[in-house]
Amino acid sequence: MSAKPDAANATSPVADFEASLDALEQLVGRMEHGDMGLEDSLAAYERGVALYRRCQQALEAAELRVRLLTDPQQPDAGTPFPGLGDDA
Repeated sequence: MSAKPDAANATSPVADFEASLDALEQLVGRMEHGDMGLEDSLAAYERGVALYRRCQQALEAAELRVRLLTDPQQPDAGTPFPGLGDDA
């Protein structure tokens, strides 16, 4: 039964976010190095946009999970998390 949690974690939004973010960081590093041609740069940019969107979707899914855990009856009634500088 220990194989099921590993399989579930591999497809979870958190695991998808981590994998997508890691791939995006590596892609940005290669692009910043400046050794790509125009065609490769365009393909890398397209891949980067797709990875960014996957990260956004995973973050939105995580936020929904938090809202559902906070108030399962009214997840839309939750307030956004305050920013780091909002407490002053």
